[in-house]
Amino acid sequence: MAFLNQVPSNRPPLVAHIIHRLAVGGLENGLVNLINRTPLERFRHAVISLTNSTDFRDRIMRKDIPIVSLNRHDGLDFSIYGRLRKLLRRLRPSIVHTRNLSGLEYLIPAALAGVPHRIHGEHGRDMYDLDGSSFKYNLLRKALRPLVHHYVAVSCDLAKWLVNKVGIDAARVTQISNGVDLRRFSPHTSRRMPIGLDGFAPPATMVVSTVGRMEAVKDQLTLVKAFLYLLDIEPTARDRLRLVMVGDGPLRNSARELLAAAGADNLAWLPGERSDIPEIMRSTDLFVLPSLREGISNTILEAMASGLPVVATWVGGNPELVVDGETGLLVPPADPVAMASALRTYFLEASQLARHGEAGRKRVMAHFGIDAMVSGYLTLYDAVLARRSC
Repeated sequence: MAFLNQVPSNRPPLVAHIIHRLAVGGLENGLVNLINRTPLERFRHAVISLTNSTDFRDRIMRKDIPIVSLNRHDGLDFSIYGRLRKLLRRLRPSIVHTRNLSGLEYLIPAALAGVPHRIHGEHGRDMYDLDGSSFKYNLLRKALRPLVHHYVAVSCDLAKWLVNKVGIDAARVTQISNGVDLRRFSPHTSRRMPIGLDGFAPPATMVVSTVGRMEAVKDQLTLVKAFLYLLDIEPTARDRLRLVMVGDGPLRNSARELLAAAGADNLAWLPGERSDIPEIMRSTDLFVLPSLREGISNTILEAMASGLPVVATWVGGNPELVVDGETGLLVPPADPVAMASALRTYFLEASQLARHGEAGRKRVMAHFGIDAMVSGYLTLYDAVLARRSC
């Protein structure tokens, strides 16, 4: 491949991003936004997927970006270390930027390949280490500290955890929040647009939505249970309440089964993975994020930018985005009754939908624009390059 040959030294520095998989996800969405918004004269980018990539790669608008899939085998695959080291020696990046625990160990072949500057980002956690307290994983993080020149955390919560639990010097940690494209995600201009199958959500209904991978850590089943509980306690809810769940994964069938068992499958729309998220958000009234753990949620930011109030769990970086009682409501995780109570608040007092949604849009415009995120990363890359290599 021609792009793997050595490039002239007068070209902008190359940042090689090492991620688990290039597919739909908040981390990956942020990476794509960073690549698309980086000025050509500042930095070049390459994406190295440890596993594979989907057609999500088409979201990268620049066609000169190397995208390499290493197709790591399940289980132990020692060959990937040699293949990655060889690839990095050919790419010759100035910076390697890994993300999350799944990418951390690959700083070893990056160091062996002679990459002079190495950054690691923390974007959130999964079911295997929800609160970041695992002795085994923190031992690994501490062992690999000498290979990391600088850390990035997408939330204050994660930044404090890196310092207090993993023992990283605060001077080596930068917090950069995710950013949202305020032009792509914007409120509807008049009445809500139709959504789902014909007749699914008449104008008088309140449409509750969620977007994300349907996996255990995202806990969409708590939202389903809250929705069903509200149907039981509010006599008019079956006529005036609808649920939209966008995304695919192992929980999708379980959600359908719960809805069908309650005779509510006609009141919910689960279309799977979609590419028209901005249009879907403009066609709903309230966004819910029921996750057990989050870094800084892109979908919360997208919902707020779309003028939607947000009901979210009080975990991770969610309280850094949602101002309880002002732009939405925060509830305990894995608590369907508390979540149903929050939904009921909006169901019974529709005026709060517009008021909280407008406040959320203003908050995103003031603090979480995509340009601020891109500027934060480019400033960090400049600062790291200016330091002496270790």
